[in-house]
Amino acid sequence: MKAIQVRETGGPERLQLVEVPKPALGPGQALVKVAAAGVNFIDIYHRTGLYKLDLPFILGGEAAGTVEAVSPGVTEVAVGDRVATASVRGAYAEYCVVPAWQLVPVPAHLEFEAAAAAMLQGMTAHYLSHSTWPLKSGDTCLIHAAAGGAGRLLVQMARLRGARIFGTVSTEGKARLAREAGADEAIIYTQQDFVAEVKRLTGGRGVDVVYDSVGVDTFLKGLDCLRPRGLMVLWGQASGAVAPLNPTLLNAKGSLFLTRPKLQDYIATREELLWRAGDVLRWLDSGEVQLRIERRYPLAEAAQAHRDLESRQTAGKLVLLP
Repeated sequence: MKAIQVRETGGPERLQLVEVPKPALGPGQALVKVAAAGVNFIDIYHRTGLYKLDLPFILGGEAAGTVEAVSPGVTEVAVGDRVATASVRGAYAEYCVVPAWQLVPVPAHLEFEAAAAAMLQGMTAHYLSHSTWPLKSGDTCLIHAAAGGAGRLLVQMARLRGARIFGTVSTEGKARLAREAGADEAIIYTQQDFVAEVKRLTGGRGVDVVYDSVGVDTFLKGLDCLRPRGLMVLWGQASGAVAPLNPTLLNAKGSLFLTRPKLQDYIATREELLWRAGDVLRWLDSGEVQLRIERRYPLAEAAQAHRDLESRQTAGKLVLLP
C-alpha cells in the first residue's frame, strides 16, 4: 500500500510517499480502508520531533473509511461498517489498523471527508465547550483563532451552549467567517489590542474562560482577559510553546485557573468517545454544525498540506485523499 512515512524528523520535505506492506491485525483491532485522513497541527509536532515517535513512522491520527477485516472476538465493529477515528497511528495511508473500541460509526449520509475532518477538531471543540469549562447560557468566552478549523467548530458549539463569544482573527475575511459561525464579536488582533477590546466589551470584568490554541503569542495577554477565578484553557501551541510559568502569576492576576488538556484524556472510555463523536457527527449530519473543508490533497501532496497549515493562512480543515 501507499503511505506517507517519516524516516527522519524535520521539515515538510521529510514526508516521503512509500510502498509498505498492508498492516497486519493484532488482538482487538480492525483494518480500515482509508477514504480520507485529516491534517492537524499534532501531525506537524510529530513530523518535527516536538512530540516524539519511534522512527520510522507513518504519520496521521485521524481517518474515516470502511472496515475491511477484524480480529477474532471483535464486537464493536464489523466488516463493511463505515467508521471514523481520531486515535490511529498511520492515517496517511491507504490502510490503517485501529483498536476496534476507538472506532465510531459514521452516519449513512455523511461523507467520509466530513467525518475524517471533524473527528479530532470536532471532539476537541466538544470537550472544551462541554467538559473542560462546561459553557452555559450567560457565560463569556474568548476563542483564539476563531476562524480556523477547530476554532470555528468551537464557536458553533459555544453558540449551542448559549455563551457570549469573542473570537480573535487576523483579517477581515476571517472575521466574517467567525461571525458566520456564531461569534458575537470578532476581534482583528492585527489591528486591535484584544485585551483592551475584551475589557471594553465586558465592561472591565473580563471573560469566564479563554480557549487558547495559539500559545506563546497570545498566552500571557490572554491571562489579562480573564475575570477573577477565570480559567485559561491552553489547548494548543500553533505559534510555539509557552515558557515555564511561576504559579504566583495566577494569584496576582485574580486567583486564575490554568489547564493544558488533550483529547485522549477526554475520550478515555468507549462510552465517552461515543458521546462526543456521536454528538459531533450527528450535528454535522443534521446541519446544526457546519464544517468548512478548505483544501483537499492527494496523498502524495501531504508535504504541501503541511506547508499550507503551518502558514496559518488557512481558514478551514485540510484533508488527504489516499
